[in-house]
Amino acid sequence: MKKKFYLFFILVVVLWISSHVIADRLPGQEPENQIFSIDTLIDGTGVVTDQSSLKWEISSSYAIPTGLLYSNQSVSESLFTDSILTNGGKLSENKNFDFNSKSQSNGMYNIENAKVLTYASVVGAHMVGEDEYTLSVAGRSLALNNNIRCVFSDQNCVLPSFCNIVSAKSNLINVNSAQVSSRGQIRSVGSTNVTNAALNFQIAVTPDANSGSDFADGIVKTIYAGSIMEARDGEYNSNVGTWNSTAATNSWKDTTEVSGGIKNIQKAFTYQSGFKI
Repeated sequence: MKKKFYLFFILVVVLWISSHVIADRLPGQEPENQIFSIDTLIDGTGVVTDQSSLKWEISSSYAIPTGLLYSNQSVSESLFTDSILTNGGKLSENKNFDFNSKSQSNGMYNIENAKVLTYASVVGAHMVGEDEYTLSVAGRSLALNNNIRCVFSDQNCVLPSFCNIVSAKSNLINVNSAQVSSRGQIRSVGSTNVTNAALNFQIAVTPDANSGSDFADGIVKTIYAGSIMEARDGEYNSNVGTWNSTAATNSWKDTTEVSGGIKNIQKAFTYQSGFKI
């Protein structure tokens, strides 16, 4: 019990430190925007394949670069995949996917996916599944007016460069019986300087209430990870300015794997990154 508390404390400290050194500047929406939803309802016995995926990249200005970013530019890339595969058995699934490319405020999201499923094996059948969310945001320095200050600033001049990537992933392997619920959210487009980048993910695995067993049966894995590179602001035209030089790096990873009889698994990840102005 003490070991679990110690590991939890270390993770909380890492995330707390991260929240004070990382800062993303999101690109804004394009003149033409898209909004769509996909709802899935499955209730049957047999072979099932269900897969959703999205790759979305957007630039704040100019074209999406193939090399170095342009001056003042920020770029975000969002990746999402969700898949379920069975070779038989009974599956009940309800999944809702929503996408909105408009600029979002804090508390709102561009990508949202929620899923609840129950699976029971028949004649040796198994279920496998995967959820993955990745958010990558990078930007070059941006000069400011005298009314805005950066969290790192002792003078009113520049929002510094940055390159931050975070991801959350879960895997279901050889599941014979389980009830699974998961939810993921990404915010990668917003009002420049005032909207935080965000990625949230949570998953819960419990026994199937109709199985007659007190345990779910299978293998569940989760991986949460991040890689952070930040500069600090300085005189924009100074030869010794730090606005475009690496001043902080931060890499972290959290993994969990449980196999066999599963009474309860719950894992949640919440990430935000933005400038204080």
